Amino acid sequence: MRIAQIAPLAESVPPRLYGGTERIVSFLTEELVRQGHDVTLFASGDSSTSARLVPCCSSALRLDATIHDPLPPHLLMLDRVRRRAGEFDVLHFHVDLLHYPIMAGTPARTLTTLHGRLDRTESHPLYAAFADMPLVSISDHQRLPMPPVRWAATVHHGLPVELLPFSARPAGGHLAFLGRISPEKRPDRAIEIARLAGLPLKIAAKVDRADRAYWDEVIEPMIRREPDVEFVGEIDEREKARFLGDAAALVFPIDWPEPFGLVMIEAMACGTPVLAFSGGSVPEVIDDGVTGAIVGSIEEAVAELPRVLALDRARVRARFEERFSAERMARDYVEIYRRLARVDRPRTLMRLFGEPASASL
Repeated sequence: MRIAQIAPLAESVPPRLYGGTERIVSFLTEELVRQGHDVTLFASGDSSTSARLVPCCSSALRLDATIHDPLPPHLLMLDRVRRRAGEFDVLHFHVDLLHYPIMAGTPARTLTTLHGRLDRTESHPLYAAFADMPLVSISDHQRLPMPPVRWAATVHHGLPVELLPFSARPAGGHLAFLGRISPEKRPDRAIEIARLAGLPLKIAAKVDRADRAYWDEVIEPMIRREPDVEFVGEIDEREKARFLGDAAALVFPIDWPEPFGLVMIEAMACGTPVLAFSGGSVPEVIDDGVTGAIVGSIEEAVAELPRVLALDRARVRARFEERFSAERMARDYVEIYRRLARVDRPRTLMRLFGEPASASL
């Protein structure tokens, strides 16, 4: 199939550091090429891919100090996609709803994966106004707040199985927190769990400008008070393998409706079990008692930690390969692409994907 992947421009594909959406776009694109599809990637010019790259800005916007407004580069990219739309069987967008007005006339040839939280209602009128656009959710829970829209499927994320090596014995023996320093990610919970459990904790995370006050006023003082807590900072893919593989367990203490939580399956790929707070996608990703434990409080997390640390890391890795490979993710998407490619009129779209509907879970 002739497939266009349209990525956000905030990070390169794959990102050099933090960037979950761009990382998934990379994994999907490379696997589609491996499976023999003709793939074109619209992304930043510093992206690296085996697909045909259409550079839509010179470098990732987040790392470009000269860029103050990310909207114009994205609109230029979408205009370029619109002008070339006839070259592709399917246009797969990963830019939330930004392309809706531009691509509204061709819903049967577009697919949109929503990578973020959907509980903020200010965007709902726009989703409702373009309810014919086929959408993919990355977890079933992510759908729940949405107005009636046309859901094509839920496709859980996947990773190349060779990306992160299995670690049978955690050399570091520490707990790990990986992601972003922000109130909804709750690194304060991770620090408190480690303190009460008497275990060292390593935090590898970026601090966005929007979260600087939270870092300065809450997290940094907590870290200074705890000699067994180490802040590593933002790490790249190579460092991530060792960081997660050396950890005895990943702590995922979220306090928000997590759409997916890529770090959970990254840890599982290393054989590292996950101690996660229930919320959002967590019950869909973690198999309690196999790949980790799902808890509801700091006290429960501390009580469950010995059970998590005793889990069989080989089983954790095996379950990752069964459920969360990039190959499986790409197969799921190709099935949707083929359904879209058969659409030749609006009634066919309705027959294949149904009437626009909100989640019925």
